[in-house]
Amino acid sequence: MIYDARPCELGEGPLWHPMRQELFWFDILNRTLHSKATSWPFDVYVSAAGWISRDELLVASETGLFRFDLTTATRTPVADAGTSVTRSNDGRTDRQGGFWFGTMGKKAEKGAGAIWRWYRGELRSLFKDVSIPNSICFAPDGTAAHFSDTVQGKVMKVALDSAGWPRGEPEVWLDLARAGLNPDGAVIDAEGRFWNAQWGAGRVACYGADGSFVQAVETPGATQSSCPAFGGTDLSTLFVTTALEHMDTEARARHPASGQVFAFANVTKGLPEPQVIL
Repeated sequence: MIYDARPCELGEGPLWHPMRQELFWFDILNRTLHSKATSWPFDVYVSAAGWISRDELLVASETGLFRFDLTTATRTPVADAGTSVTRSNDGRTDRQGGFWFGTMGKKAEKGAGAIWRWYRGELRSLFKDVSIPNSICFAPDGTAAHFSDTVQGKVMKVALDSAGWPRGEPEVWLDLARAGLNPDGAVIDAEGRFWNAQWGAGRVACYGADGSFVQAVETPGATQSSCPAFGGTDLSTLFVTTALEHMDTEARARHPASGQVFAFANVTKGLPEPQVIL
């Protein structure tokens, strides 16, 4: 059940690389990219990635986007985003090959962040006045995107055009605030169901395409589940990052698996993460 026991202060951004058959994830607050075999430290906050090729990732950081070579550990700037008081958070590649990522205040200042998209050489700020951007994921056919502002507790849905840009205004798709739940990272499975890590609830909850609750997978010993991803040879393993952030000594003792990465086999079939088109 525990895939990797190295504790992350703020685990985020799990990515199953289909060409390498390997999981990558981030510890945002410790400025580190991890894989099972190794770790890469950075001098800036890093939080999410998409895959460009077998050996290159597009990484979201506090200063924007950069290409990262896994074999040489070199990075190449791609685009600037955000401000000096913001960092990146959740991110994922859409079905058209565009990379979405969120920015937020380093102290979670209200409305300091935004949700961005990079596609074929163009970076756009899509939605502004976001406090904690999360739940970025996409319908299997690429016609819609989800995202959330965790502090509002609402998961949004917006239609996309054929190139993957938003079409029309986002609408509330799932209101989790009524249940006191905090939507964090999310991913869509092969059946179009929405899998959402719920910060503070110690679980990843699955909802049907109509927003109805289906099931939940708990992360025992870790209440702060942060982001899910499907991986493994047949994409039937659910990986989940968790966090230690804001936990005092007593809380960490009560929840000893906090910050570790979980793996749940044979949960359901996921979808391969699309290649980023630069």
